Amino acid sequence: MPDVIRLILDDHETFRSRFARLAELREDPQAAAELWRELSAHLEVHASAEEEHFYPALLQNVEGSEDETKDAINDHDEIRDGIRRSAAAEAGSDEWWAGIQDAREANDEHLAEEERDDIPDFLRAVSVELRQELGERFERFVGEHPGARGLSGEDKDPDRYVAENG
Repeated sequence: MPDVIRLILDDHETFRSRFARLAELREDPQAAAELWRELSAHLEVHASAEEEHFYPALLQNVEGSEDETKDAINDHDEIRDGIRRSAAAEAGSDEWWAGIQDAREANDEHLAEEERDDIPDFLRAVSVELRQELGERFERFVGEHPGARGLSGEDKDPDRYVAENG
């Protein structure tokens, strides 16, 4: 059975490698645009899956995780802002790359904080069985939204999110 933490960390490695590959494609806007379409969709599916499954479980099982969760939701919103900025620009333009850079910086910050704070707290607080149950749900969610199909990509208010999921 998949462990939700393993799935999250696998995605983190994928994000790092794809952002690095994207930087190598600066002189090939068509290839960069294709990779960015895939990567930006993966970022949205991952963020939405975390918001649906991981962060509610963190709030319900880790005392005092409200601030960490608000910060994570805000990070997701900043990643989405970068995705929207790039989507509003011509592929390969300076503005397009600026949007990608915004998303990358927000994502880098999010991954570091999640790996340093959220995941260790979660691992200490929950059973392997719960992690596997959440992993199954996370995988199912990802499978139900290929290419981010059916996901709005809209920002979430961090305070409201915590109030509704805590």
